[in-house]
Amino acid sequence: MKTGLHIHALLPSLISILAVTALLLHGPVAQLTHYHEFADQLEWSGIPHAIDVLTNIGFALVAMLGSWFLLEKYRQGDTGVAFPAYCIFTLSLAATAVGSSYYHLAPDDARLFWDRLPIAIACCSLLAAVRAASLPGMDARKAFMELVLLLIAALMSVIWWQQTGDLRPYLLIQGLTLVLIPLWQWIWKAGLADRLAFGAAMLLYVAAKMTEMLDGQILQQLHVISGHSIKHLLAALAAGLIVYRWRAHKETQTKVHMQKIVVHRQTAS
Repeated sequence: MKTGLHIHALLPSLISILAVTALLLHGPVAQLTHYHEFADQLEWSGIPHAIDVLTNIGFALVAMLGSWFLLEKYRQGDTGVAFPAYCIFTLSLAATAVGSSYYHLAPDDARLFWDRLPIAIACCSLLAAVRAASLPGMDARKAFMELVLLLIAALMSVIWWQQTGDLRPYLLIQGLTLVLIPLWQWIWKAGLADRLAFGAAMLLYVAAKMTEMLDGQILQQLHVISGHSIKHLLAALAAGLIVYRWRAHKETQTKVHMQKIVVHRQTAS
């Protein structure tokens, strides 16, 4: 059993190495030539690309909800080793709302940097949070150091794209987030509710990326909202699932802990 668990624990590292190797062999991945030409051209109340801009409200609302949950848990002293990473994740959602809105007002590469940076930070802080919460024996110092290293990786991935035009590190971070989180939760036997919530969030994010690629086609069919705008809503919903499940998971842990205390007292008496 221990040998099997050891082999399973090596899977994330193996997958990461294979992904890096594949991207190195592939060569640079350039941004699409017409990337900034989004389907949404609606101007409303002086706001250009209004739907693409305003749908970022979803990220702001989830960030507000997450901040409330974080404050609630902090006041209760119910934080844990993943708490700093979830704080950064929540802040990154607020930054995404601001950065994406700023970018979509006048899309260009200079503004796109401030759109991509909070997304990369969100992915890396979420990786750090799930790893801290799932890995047995994780202590606060190690969890914090891993968070710092991942945040540096997030920053460097966007700087690399800005300086070279190569999207590989940025894409790698998003791809590994989708793969490693459910894999870690499976290996370290996370609760079923956690796995379902995070799995649904990962699927929603994949759906968001698909609607992004079908930006114009979706607008032609729906006439009201474009694929990129729907991407914002789906990605915000995915983040909302993660934030809410983190709160529910912590509450469940607290309740279970309190039940154990009650049982212990009853046994002792």
